[in-house]
Amino acid sequence: MKESLSPKAQEILAHARTLLEAGGYNGFSYADVSVRVNISKASIHHHFPSKADLVRTVVELYRAEAREGLALLDRQLADPLQELNAYVDYWSSCIAGGTSSFCICAMLAAEAPMIPAEIADEVRGHFEDLSGWLTVTLEKGAAQGQLRLQGSPADEAKAFMSSVHGAMLAARGFGDAATFAALARLAIARVSATA
Repeated sequence: MKESLSPKAQEILAHARTLLEAGGYNGFSYADVSVRVNISKASIHHHFPSKADLVRTVVELYRAEAREGLALLDRQLADPLQELNAYVDYWSSCIAGGTSSFCICAMLAAEAPMIPAEIADEVRGHFEDLSGWLTVTLEKGAAQGQLRLQGSPADEAKAFMSSVHGAMLAARGFGDAATFAALARLAIARVSATA
C-alpha cells in the first residue's frame, strides 16, 4: 500500500504518525501537519480528504509494519523466549533512541470512545493481531518448557501486551527510557520458566 502513495503523501503520513504518537488523535490538526510538511492544509486534503482518512491510513500502515515485524521474528528466531525478548528490545531501542516512544495504537486506544469508528476498528485490529501473535508465541514457549503460564495463553498474551504498553506509559510519565526496559523485562521474567 505504501508504495502506491506519492512521496508527499508518505511525508504527510510520517509526520501524522509522529504527532499521533506524541498526542493522539485529538492532539494534532491539519495545521500542525501543514507546518511540518510545509504545504497548505488544502494540499493535505488533496491527499487525505479528512483527518479520519489520514489517521486510518497511518494505522493501516502501522498494522502492516507490525505484522511484518512479528512474522520476521518468527522466521529469524523460531524461539519463543527469544522472540519475546526481541519484541521488548525493539521497543527499548525505539524509546531509548527517540525514534518511537509509544505504540500509536495504544495511544489511540485510550481515545477509542472519541475517535471515528473506522479508526477504532483498525486499533482493535492491531490489538487482535498483536495478542494473536503473543498467544501463539506463549503457547509454543509453554509447550517447549521455556515459559510457564498462570492463565490461558490468550489471557497471558493480553496481560503481557498490557504490561508492555503500561511500561511505555510509565517511561513517558517518569521521563526515563530505562523505566520501559526494566518493567518490560519484569513482564518477560513473569512468564519465563527459568526465572
